[in-house]
Amino acid sequence: MSDPETPEFDRLEGTPHPRHTARLYGQASAEAAFLTAYNGGRLHHGWLITGPRGVGKATLAWRIARFLLAEAAPGAGLFAAPPPTSLDIPADHPVARRTAALSEPRLKLIRRDWDFEDKKNDTVITVKRIRELKSLFQMSAADGGRRVVIIDPADEMNLAASNALLKVLEEPPSRAVLLLISHQPLQLLPTIRSRCRELRCATLAPVDLALALAGAGTAAAPQDAVALAELSSGSVGEAYRLTNLEGLSLYCDLVALFATLPRLDRPRALRLTESAAGKANEQRFELILTLFDLFLARAARTGVLGPAPEAAPGEAALLQRLSPDAGAARTWADAQQRLGNRARTGKSVNLDPAMLLLDMVLQIDETATALAAR
Repeated sequence: MSDPETPEFDRLEGTPHPRHTARLYGQASAEAAFLTAYNGGRLHHGWLITGPRGVGKATLAWRIARFLLAEAAPGAGLFAAPPPTSLDIPADHPVARRTAALSEPRLKLIRRDWDFEDKKNDTVITVKRIRELKSLFQMSAADGGRRVVIIDPADEMNLAASNALLKVLEEPPSRAVLLLISHQPLQLLPTIRSRCRELRCATLAPVDLALALAGAGTAAAPQDAVALAELSSGSVGEAYRLTNLEGLSLYCDLVALFATLPRLDRPRALRLTESAAGKANEQRFELILTLFDLFLARAARTGVLGPAPEAAPGEAALLQRLSPDAGAARTWADAQQRLGNRARTGKSVNLDPAMLLLDMVLQIDETATALAAR
C-alpha cells in the first residue's frame, strides 16, 4: 500500500480522503446494482466506476473494497446469512481500520506515484504500478481469500500500463476484484471497457449535495443548495471549492455585472477583474474563469431549453434577455469556445490575470451588443 504520510493528490484539500468517508450520498442506484450482482452470484472481476468528477466514485470504490474484504464465509441451509442490503461495515471492523491506515494486505491502491526528489506527483500511472499486482495475486489462500484493487483514476494509465492491466482483465486471478475509477471512460482502451461491468455514478441533487458537504465538514445554507447544485453540476468536490472560495457570492457579482449588458458598467468590471490580480489571488482568478465559462454555457442552454433553476438572483431573467432563441444560443456557445481558448492561451503565456479577465468581459459585452442590434 501507499505511505500514509505521502501527499495525496486524490484527496480534496480540507476534506477527508475517500477511504475515510463512511457515508455516500446520492448513489443508491449504483450501490444497489453492485449488491444485486453480488447477492445473485454474478460478482464480476472488473468494475468500471464512472461519472463526473467529485460525485463520489472513489468513495463508492472504497465502500465496495471494505465490504468485499470484510465478507464472512457463506453458510449453507439453516446457517446461511441473509443477503446483505448495504455496503456498510462497522467502523471498528479490522478491515475498516486497516484500509483507513493503508495497511490492508489484500488491498492494492494504484495511483500516480509521489516523486520525493521533485516533490510532486508523477503525471501518469506507469506500468511498474500494474506489475506490482503480481505479488498481491500470488498470496496464498491462507493469506485471506479475496483480493481487491482500486485504480484511481484509470484514465491516467499510460499505454504500457493499460496493456498490462488488460492482460490481468483477460485472465483474472481467482477471487480478485478490480475497481477502476474513471472520469472519462472513453479515454480507456475499448478492450478494457468491454471487460468491465460499469457502475454509473450520477450527479447529486441539491439535498444530497448539502448532506455530502456537511459530511465533509462544510455546511451550506439551505437556500444555497440549489445554486451550489447548479454551479457545481452536482459535484461535491466542485461545490466544496465554491463554498470555500465564496464562489456563490462571486457568481452573484458576475451576474450583477452582466445585467448591465450591453451597456457594460466598466468601473464595476474593473473592480471585479482587478480582484484577481497578483499571486495571492490565483485561486480567485481560476474560479472567475470557471464562472465565466459556466455563465456562457448557461446562456447557450437558455436559448435552446429555457432557463434552468437560478444560481443567482435575477439570473433567469438576464439569461432570457441575452439568449432569447436558438440563434442567440449558438452565438453564446461560440463565445464560450472562443473565450475558453483565449483563457488557455493567456494562461500559457502568463498574461496578467486582470488584463485577461477584462479583455474577456469586453468581448462578452461586444457579443451582447451585437445580439441586441439584430
